[in-house]
Amino acid sequence: MSHLSEADKNYLLNSIREIEDFPKPGIKFKDITTLLGDAKAFTLLMDHLAERYSNMQIDYIAGIESRGFIFGAALAARLKTRFVPIRKPGKLPYTTISEKYSLEYGVDEVCIHIDAFSSVQSSKPKVLLIDDLIATGGTATAAVNLINKAGAECIEACFIINLTFLQGDLDIKKTTSVYSVLEVF
Repeated sequence: MSHLSEADKNYLLNSIREIEDFPKPGIKFKDITTLLGDAKAFTLLMDHLAERYSNMQIDYIAGIESRGFIFGAALAARLKTRFVPIRKPGKLPYTTISEKYSLEYGVDEVCIHIDAFSSVQSSKPKVLLIDDLIATGGTATAAVNLINKAGAECIEACFIINLTFLQGDLDIKKTTSVYSVLEVF
């Protein structure tokens, strides 16, 4: 399994723009659009992920709306496997199942098509979950639960950036392994 050198990790980190006070005061937003706009950085990242997951016999890659779609679809194409979107309520056109999760103030929800994993005739299709960033982990934990509820097995949750100081990966690690390309302390 490939490992990124410190120089490669620094290159990737430096390709991500930080926006102060977005979307609200006190937040330092990690803007991955600059990584996507840097062909060298995006290729380096996708080469690394493709190498990491090439021998895992993944049946599906599930991406969390919306930035997880970018990395998930690109990786699925590289690995010649299937992509499944995990979306907010009301965005998927067919029958869905959903998983609710708590926010600081209220509840949110993620949805998946009820037949999302039916094209693989396996008792438990293997699914890789991917998103751009893990902060508190609520959305990702709900997505892992949703994948499992849909009859598949989430074999790993992959994030481009882990904001480790928020410890969002701790709950997810109770149900699946977690891999973060970059860790921000």
